[in-house]
Amino acid sequence: MPHTPSPRSPELDGLAAVVTGGASGIGLATALLLAHRGARVAVLDLAPDALPATGSEALFPIRCDVTDDASVRAGVARAVDRLGGLDILVNNAGIGAQGTVADNDDAEWRHVLDVNVLGIVRTTRAALPHLRASRHAAVVNTCSVAATAGLPQRALYSASKGAVQSLTLAMAADHIREGIRVNCVNPGTADTPWIDRLLSSADDPAAERTALNARQPTGRLVSAEEVAAAVVYLASPAAASVTGTALAVDGGMQGLRLRPEGG
Repeated sequence: MPHTPSPRSPELDGLAAVVTGGASGIGLATALLLAHRGARVAVLDLAPDALPATGSEALFPIRCDVTDDASVRAGVARAVDRLGGLDILVNNAGIGAQGTVADNDDAEWRHVLDVNVLGIVRTTRAALPHLRASRHAAVVNTCSVAATAGLPQRALYSASKGAVQSLTLAMAADHIREGIRVNCVNPGTADTPWIDRLLSSADDPAAERTALNARQPTGRLVSAEEVAAAVVYLASPAAASVTGTALAVDGGMQGLRLRPEGG
C-alpha cells in the first residue's frame, strides 16, 4: 500500500477532488497524496471496496463504471454532494493491452478505447458544470509514454494513450477561458498491479522485469508515488499557469538516448 507521508500539508485545504480508478496503483497513490495535502477526495472505482484502510477521513469511496454514462453521472453527483463541490478531477481509470494490430480483435479495441478515452470524456462531461463553478479548477489525465514513443506489442494501448494526449490539448483549449486548466502526466513503465499481472504471465517474470527496468535510463520502474507527485503538482495552485502540458514521469525513457555502458 502506498505510504502516506506525515505531517499533513495544508496546500490544498478547502479543495474537493475526484480520482477515477483510485482504489489501487497510481490512482490510490494520487488520492492519498491529495488528501495529505488537504483536499477532500472521492475515489471513483469499479471496486471501491478494494480501497485499503488508510486512516484518512478525507477519502470517500464511490462505485463507478467509466464505460457507463449513467454510472458516471451518478458517481460524480454523489461525489459533489459529499464533497460540497468539485475543484480537481483526476481521470486515471484505464486498462492495458498487449499485442500488435494483428493480435487484438475489434471487441478488445472498442473496450480499451471505451475505458481509456471515452471514460475521460464521460467523467469530464459530468464534472464540467461543477468545475466551472470552482475558483480553482484543474483536470489531470493519466496518459503514458506510449503516447509519444513507439513501444513493441502495445499497438492498442499506444493508440488509446495517443488519443488521451491529443484530447488533453483540445480540452485545455476549449476550457481555458472558463478557468479550467487541463494537463496530463505521461508515466514510463510504472510499478503497479497491472505490471505485476503482466510479469506474472511472462515465461520468465524475473527476466521480463529486468528488461523493463533496463528500458528506462534510470534503470528502474517508476513508482506510483512519483507519478502521484506530478499529478498533484498539476492539480495544485502551484501550477496555476500550466495548462495543455504533458508532464513526463518516465525516468528519461522518452527523451534520453544513452550510450551503452562501457561504450
